[in-house]
Amino acid sequence: MEPKVGSSNLPSCTKKWKNKKKFKPSKELPSGFIDRQEKELLIRDFVISNIKEVMIKYGFQYLETPSFEYTDSIGKFLPDKERPGEGVFSFEDENRWISLRYDLTAPLARYVAKNYNEIPKPFKRYQLGTVWRNEKPGPGRYREFLQFDADYVGTNNLQADAELCILISEILERCGLDKSDYIVNVSSRKFTDNLFKKLNIISDEQKTTTLRALDKIERLGWIEVQKLLGEGRKDKSGDYTKGANLKNDQIKIIEKALKNNEPDTEDVLEIINIFNAYNFKNYKFDPSIIRGLEYYTGPIFEVNLKFDVKNLKGQNIQFGSIGGGGRYDNLVSNFGNLDYPATGISIGLDRLVFALMQKKDFKFKSTRPIVICVFDKNNTKQYVEILNKLREANISSEIYPGEGKLKKQMEYANKIQSPGVIFYGDDEIKKAEVKFRNLKTGEEISVKIENLANEIKKFI
Repeated sequence: MEPKVGSSNLPSCTKKWKNKKKFKPSKELPSGFIDRQEKELLIRDFVISNIKEVMIKYGFQYLETPSFEYTDSIGKFLPDKERPGEGVFSFEDENRWISLRYDLTAPLARYVAKNYNEIPKPFKRYQLGTVWRNEKPGPGRYREFLQFDADYVGTNNLQADAELCILISEILERCGLDKSDYIVNVSSRKFTDNLFKKLNIISDEQKTTTLRALDKIERLGWIEVQKLLGEGRKDKSGDYTKGANLKNDQIKIIEKALKNNEPDTEDVLEIINIFNAYNFKNYKFDPSIIRGLEYYTGPIFEVNLKFDVKNLKGQNIQFGSIGGGGRYDNLVSNFGNLDYPATGISIGLDRLVFALMQKKDFKFKSTRPIVICVFDKNNTKQYVEILNKLREANISSEIYPGEGKLKKQMEYANKIQSPGVIFYGDDEIKKAEVKFRNLKTGEEISVKIENLANEIKKFI
């Protein structure tokens, strides 16, 4: 029923609308995502610059692939089927599902298959890119992070596998770590293949579940992994993960095998011989290194940091793995009838940067601008002339960009940690000079505009 003209009786829907509170978006981030501040980003830039120098030195080509791939191009290799979306963020587009990339390896395999006739053989590429994982987040485990990959595609030569471990070591040491700070653990998927034969496991699903369980030894410990090898495990939040359903005697065989510290597969022995030729000693054979992704076919390696760091609760913890990799000889062939063996290694840059920030005292110079204070907007032309002289001298500088009197302008300069401010009011204009105040020492000088840049360079 419509209201009468002039009536104060509003329809019920209108009343609800008028009483409805204004929507306010959340200021919180989704679980598993994080804002990163300037200091961390500068250290990350430092790490990336060292990575690029090493990769050029070792003869790798730089490559970038898109953030999205068709889901069926990467879906076969997802590691966490218990999570919604099978571990990736996906949506349907023009009747085909596309996903944010989970790693940089499957997109590389797709790229190689697509460009098979154009690329050199073997093909050595490196990539830096963000990856996304629709997995349960935890301390230090994010759903979005920056990853570095280096891969050899198109060679069975284990020289490639060995050199990946060596170049990662050079990167870590260039970034400030000592040999005592890290170790490269080496094993082989052939170790687990032999183990599966001994255990009489023939089901691919049971093999995959077993591999994923063993890959969590470092994070969960052996007692919890035993549950994943058996019936399953419920974590502290109440989430339940179905186990591999192995029997107790099978689990004991695995436990005994993991304690073996003598390499017993030909591929690992050959890699160790190559390490010796390079005089590379910062490695260890460790059969507990599993690497959960099922596309690995041969040698596998994991890079572990050996020093303690403080977690978000301020507790000292062993940091552990920052990345790893291995040989994946069958991945490219999934995109067509292509025999293109490959090996690669990945480093989680955000994890590495987090550890470096606690291990090393970086003395990066954070460049903040000189602030030209505004006394009269009618003098904008004169302010711009000063600004141009400073910027031509490569001095970071700005005219105060906000609104407010001098007190507010000084508060702004202090808040951004500006090294100094410039005063150019009526008195200074009459004298054809400016006043420069050093905000670190409080010292203030008067100087001719033409000499200003040189004087400021003495302070900053």
